[in-house]
Amino acid sequence: MTARYDVAAIGNAIVDVIAEADDAFLAAEALDKGSMRLVDEDRARDLYSRMAPGLETSGGSAANTIAGVASFGLKALYVGKVAADPLGEIFAHDIKAIGVDFATPPLAGGPATARCLVNVTPDGERTMCTFLGASVELTPADVDPALIEAARILYLEGYLFDPPEARRAFEKAAFAAKAAGRSIALSLSDAFVVERHREALLAFIDAEVDILFANETELLAMFQTNRLSIAKEALAGRVKIGAVTLGAEGSVILSEGGEIPVPAEPVAKAVDTTGAGDQYAAGFLAGLAGGQGLGSCGRLGSLAAAEVISHFGPRPMTPLAELAAARGF
Repeated sequence: MTARYDVAAIGNAIVDVIAEADDAFLAAEALDKGSMRLVDEDRARDLYSRMAPGLETSGGSAANTIAGVASFGLKALYVGKVAADPLGEIFAHDIKAIGVDFATPPLAGGPATARCLVNVTPDGERTMCTFLGASVELTPADVDPALIEAARILYLEGYLFDPPEARRAFEKAAFAAKAAGRSIALSLSDAFVVERHREALLAFIDAEVDILFANETELLAMFQTNRLSIAKEALAGRVKIGAVTLGAEGSVILSEGGEIPVPAEPVAKAVDTTGAGDQYAAGFLAGLAGGQGLGSCGRLGSLAAAEVISHFGPRPMTPLAELAAARGF
């Protein structure tokens, strides 16, 4: 079957609110710097009322990644749940405006569209409080197998592994992709996801996943070790491709062919690390869908991550296709 899409992604559809903060604000709000915690709607409203003026933009991990894929000039599809409310309309408009197909029916009569409150300190570190709202109401009925089968790569966001119905949606999509001979990629998303669902995630990875994205903390949690070498070895035995991000040290690509270190792309100043991992995945998937070698995929990931951390917001401001072309990709 000819691929209609290069990448199809499934994840939490979220509107991000990103504002500058200092350590004193985090302490006053009892927020652990660099953490991500789930909050209810009341806490989200309360925290929002005290945050500094900020940027409001459509987000969500897999949605950010698929926005990056589209910025590379590839054909992309997104599946995620918003509510039939103003924020939901903003999310749908934003993702369609960047060229991504998005047709998931909005939720009526349930919780509001999800939002993530991101406080960014002067060192570029982000501290997130997320109200998941309508995003976790995704069900298998929202997954059209014909659309999933039409994508070269299916990309799944680990954050959606928590809700039972959303996990079943994952399984339905993975079944469709595998039946069509497509590749399946998964991002672990956060160490807390791993800690909550380690055994189920491992089973899903063993059965379905070809490409796994993880940062160092997530990978160590997955294999319950404090030694990266042990965790990398365990991962390499489970998937065809493992992409492990290491912050300022770059990343490492694991495959049957061995280990490929990839340096981080230089950036003058890290303004906001929100979306760095998401855009790394975008660059890697764009390279893979375009037939690039694994080393080049990693370098495209580094390029996209460097672009997004140079400004506020989780999505590219400079077209990634232009940056890639300037670098000879």
